[in-house]
Amino acid sequence: MSESPAEAVGAPAERAAERPSNGRPNVFSRIVIFVRQVVAELKKVVAPTRSELMTYTSVVLVFLLVVMLFVTVLDFGISKLVFWVFGG
Repeated sequence: MSESPAEAVGAPAERAAERPSNGRPNVFSRIVIFVRQVVAELKKVVAPTRSELMTYTSVVLVFLLVVMLFVTVLDFGISKLVFWVFGG
């Protein structure tokens, strides 16, 4: 029932090669798995057709014009309000 001093304090540190991996692959195999997963996901990507691309581009440009108009009107209104409140 008596413990040795090493057991009482704790086992000495094990070398990395002797440590159990707890089921996790090493860092290099995890990198390989990651790259394989990235390639598999990239194979799922479908490029838009020319007509879809033109539609998406048109939608983005119209949205930008609407947002620019909104910000311009808002800026103009706030500047008029500031000049009215503080004089100008």
